[in-house]
Amino acid sequence: MASKSGLIEIRWHGRGGQGAVTSAELLAKAAIDEGKFAQAFPASVPKDEGRRSLLFDRIDNHSPIRVRAEIREPDVVIVLDHTLLSVVKVTAGLKPKGILIINTSKDFAAIEKDFGSDWKLALVDANTIAREVLGVTIVNTTMLGALLKAVEVVKMDSLIEPIKERFGRIAEKNINAVKRAFAETKVKE
Repeated sequence: MASKSGLIEIRWHGRGGQGAVTSAELLAKAAIDEGKFAQAFPASVPKDEGRRSLLFDRIDNHSPIRVRAEIREPDVVIVLDHTLLSVVKVTAGLKPKGILIINTSKDFAAIEKDFGSDWKLALVDANTIAREVLGVTIVNTTMLGALLKAVEVVKMDSLIEPIKERFGRIAEKNINAVKRAFAETKVKE
């Protein structure tokens, strides 16, 4: 999925409290641990917009990342909250043949009806996985599992140490959430 230069750009759409900031940071840390160049940063979204969160990751296999601007044409879009699909044009700027990853219980036909089939599509019911594995519907680590199923931006093993560092005593539950989401994510080219 990375471009010829080795750069992949990811945009995360979520709501406050869902862990999008943590997801972006864990991904960047895992990439750096693999010897890649990475950055994770938030967009400035007005506070009165339903506590929406918008974050970005850039990962480059070969070169330091010099650009610091928001990502307008991502390779991958990750939607942590399906209710945003009716509020935000999450596919805005998504590159042709890009990847759209959605936390939803809907099937491919329902999503394609609303968004077309111009992109590789990955669907996972992250809410159910998070509720069953973590006991709460914070979907950050589940969506990392979905991302890795759709595109191997980092290796699964590379996420383990950053998750342990971030979550301490509940790290194992989060690792299990990543792995279960990886197993249950459905991907359609």
